[in-house]
Amino acid sequence: MTKVIGLTGGIGSGKTTIANYFNEMGVPVYIADDGAKRVMQSHEILEEVKAAFGNNIFDGEVLNRAKLAQIVFNDKEQLAKLNAIVHPGVKRDFEAWMQGYRNYDYVIYEAAILFESGRYKECDVIITVTAPEEIRIERVIQRDKTTREQVLSRMKMQWNDEKRISKSNFVINNDNLKIAKEEVVKILKILNIKQNQS
Repeated sequence: MTKVIGLTGGIGSGKTTIANYFNEMGVPVYIADDGAKRVMQSHEILEEVKAAFGNNIFDGEVLNRAKLAQIVFNDKEQLAKLNAIVHPGVKRDFEAWMQGYRNYDYVIYEAAILFESGRYKECDVIITVTAPEEIRIERVIQRDKTTREQVLSRMKMQWNDEKRISKSNFVINNDNLKIAKEEVVKILKILNIKQNQS
């Protein structure tokens, strides 16, 4: 039975970089954000989003993600409403993806809101990626071409590191990539996962 490693961390912690490193080391990685994007292309889901948030977040038939983000990242109730539509679809997408990796001992499920969504309960092992707040803010401003205020409001919607760490088996501090990679190798050894030698 394939075990699931939940990999999480706050916005800007660099968890996707860590996920990619696990992937290079031979552990298959599922990125929940990518799954959510696939799910959000489904006509059925888009209709549910339209019913929940109205036509004004659509440009014709196309979902305006920026408008939707503006609504949900400033209001916990609206975010919960969106998650209730998207999460069941992501769960189905992940289960379908898992079918291709049934011969692996471990796969990684990478999600920013692993705890907030309750999906952590379905993981066998949990890793939290951390980084100092200022580094995280800078990373997101550069990556998303956004403002400090918007980053801080998104951070407020997520659990803090302390809360995440209290429910995690491992913590990777990702302010220095070389050291963070060494942590990945240590975790692989502890879990007895064969590393990709290629």
